[in-house]
Amino acid sequence: MIPVGTEKMAKAIHYTGVHHLAMVTGNMDRTVRFWRDFLGMRLVAGLGSGTYRHYFFEISKYDMIAFFEWPDVASIPEKDHGVPVKGPFAFDHVSIAVASDEDLWNLKDRFEAARIWVSEVIDHGFIHSIYAFDPNNIPIEFSAPVARIDVRKRPRMLDRRPSKTAAEGSEPIKGRWPTTETTTDGGDRAVYPGEGKIFDEMHKQGDGDA
Repeated sequence: MIPVGTEKMAKAIHYTGVHHLAMVTGNMDRTVRFWRDFLGMRLVAGLGSGTYRHYFFEISKYDMIAFFEWPDVASIPEKDHGVPVKGPFAFDHVSIAVASDEDLWNLKDRFEAARIWVSEVIDHGFIHSIYAFDPNNIPIEFSAPVARIDVRKRPRMLDRRPSKTAAEGSEPIKGRWPTTETTTDGGDRAVYPGEGKIFDEMHKQGDGDA
């Protein structure tokens, strides 16, 4: 580990999106039929053994949704998007962006043709959305942007009683967390193999991307 000067303490992290959300299913075939064949998302990677599967579906150039298939898992109880619950809880729903309202209406028509429940189109001010569920009862939202309102370019806090920290503004505030005292140099940057190491091995054998 190499000590660094204070001018290098707060290096910016370049986030590019959500690489993948990891969900769980007890029936991968049913899940593939929905996400690949119904929604049209390519199945771009698959791992597995005798005890599990782990498949990745492409949402966009930067984002994927993945599913573990575990043999003893059961589907979660159906729970409407955004409805409060009590007790331990973490995940409510996933919202998938589409380019325009036209895509939203096309999706709604597709759900209705398949006789799968889908909500009406809801106007949330900066997005228009529809809501549905996948075969595992995972709540899904599809959201189209409202062109005249871009909260990334112009953040807006419309909570009339925002939390104390949120009221400080949209930009990250420096000095709240310990500064980085050391950096890991090249010689110390060990990367340990995981299940997906097989993709790299195939690439090196000439079966990967050019």
